[in-house]
Amino acid sequence: MTSHDILNHARALAVLGMGLLSTSAAHAVCRFQSTVGPSFGTYTSTATLPLDTTGSITYRCDSQPLLSTVTIDLSEGSAGSYLPRRLQGPAGSTLNYNLYQDASRLLIWGNGALGTLRYGPVLCVNGADVTVPIYARIPAGQAASAGSYSDTLVITMTF
Repeated sequence: MTSHDILNHARALAVLGMGLLSTSAAHAVCRFQSTVGPSFGTYTSTATLPLDTTGSITYRCDSQPLLSTVTIDLSEGSAGSYLPRRLQGPAGSTLNYNLYQDASRLLIWGNGALGTLRYGPVLCVNGADVTVPIYARIPAGQAASAGSYSDTLVITMTF
């Protein structure tokens, strides 16, 4: 019996008491279907209200064993920090911003460290697309040079 067979045998024994027998996790797959990054449009440094927008991540899981979970982490981006993240602009200009899990923009989406939260763990929904909103905000009152600003994040899914 190989270590793979032992693992599958142990998994089968664990779920047998719940009334379902899992045959193999070898073909379990979760994947990103699409990502829509938040687009802030035009930021005005004299605005008195923050600039809010949304994006989304859509993922799909197929052939997951019973009670499998998925988590999604977002990296710090180019700032190397969640508090705050920074958009990079022309001539070294930056704008502070952040990404959140909630519409009130209080729960910073990160990797579970330093006061941030990760998405999940949530139970996998086999064979269905799941869309998770991303709430984004640039705080008001930041001096900014005219031009384009951007950041690059790594999205990590664990299942």
